[in-house]
Amino acid sequence: MVSSIDCVRKEKQALIGRYTRPDDITGLTQVLTTLVPLALLWWGAIRGFRVSYWLTVAAIPLIALFTLRVFALMHDCGHYSLFRSRWLNRTIGFALGVVAGMPQYVWAQHHNFHHAHNGNWDKYRGPYTTLSVDEYAAMTNAQQRMYRRKCGVTTAPLAGFIYLIFNPRFTWLIGSIGLVAHVVKGKVTAPNVSLREYVASYQTRYWKSAREYWHMFWNNVVLLCIWALMCWACGPLLFFSIYLITVSIAGGAGIVLFTVQHNFEHSYASDNDNWDYDTGGIEGTSFLILPRWLNWFTVDIAYHHIHHLSASIPNYCLVKCHNDNQHLFVDVTRVKLSQVLDALKFILWDTRARRIISVAEYQRQLLGSA
Repeated sequence: MVSSIDCVRKEKQALIGRYTRPDDITGLTQVLTTLVPLALLWWGAIRGFRVSYWLTVAAIPLIALFTLRVFALMHDCGHYSLFRSRWLNRTIGFALGVVAGMPQYVWAQHHNFHHAHNGNWDKYRGPYTTLSVDEYAAMTNAQQRMYRRKCGVTTAPLAGFIYLIFNPRFTWLIGSIGLVAHVVKGKVTAPNVSLREYVASYQTRYWKSAREYWHMFWNNVVLLCIWALMCWACGPLLFFSIYLITVSIAGGAGIVLFTVQHNFEHSYASDNDNWDYDTGGIEGTSFLILPRWLNWFTVDIAYHHIHHLSASIPNYCLVKCHNDNQHLFVDVTRVKLSQVLDALKFILWDTRARRIISVAEYQRQLLGSA
């Protein structure tokens, strides 16, 4: 009997050729139907505060949802799939990255690494850095409790704050300070060496190339200018109250969404030696069953198995690709919205069984082996 994974391997190239056809008009329409409502919601939240703060409170969930959609469209630009034009993907991607608070080009390099190693948990373990059962066992009880709480939905907004607001600013600042200190120290010890040589010799884990650094630089400079302008327009307290809450919620929702697309009951989690790319796409990626309105805000990224078939397939082609080829995806795990909280419990990598398990299953294994 031919497995669905073998069928995917056989038909993959034909599918990719059929559905990887970006359309600039569709892409621009998606961007406009995101940024215009987001701007109007911000305007309404600020003006409404003068009438009743409840109007501002009512706008916050919508602002968070549109911010999440901004990030999802930025994600497509990183794969050069939203537009046919690479220039549009780069330019719009940068702008969306400013709105989302994330240096888009730098983020895309890390995200493309995930795509290249999906299901290889030796290489990539997700935003929560999923622990192996042995790493978890080596922890103290307090550390284990901290790890379980970190991976829960209640701490997701905090994770979103760190991911979209704190970390991109902090890494740029710390990296830049290190760069300046490296250049100054070099000039003091060897003043005849050029600045360019000292800059080129600087090594940091925060960026891998000059292009990445300048992307971080301009993302932060433009974003900080927007923050200053908004503080001048409506006051720092009102602006940051809305901004911190909405971006943190959007970031937390995005992290939860990404996590349950790869962490669910017995999802494929191989080591490097046994890893297979196509198996990772079928057995290590879920198909989220979401309501239509939430699929709109997340630009159909719930069809994540299609996205891992090829990241070049535009978001507006994911549903059609799935519907036209459902026979290929019968082994893809379906996760309903009501099952997301349960999926978040699968936070341990069973390296021997090469799958993701829950803490409860891990504890049952311990009792069974006792």
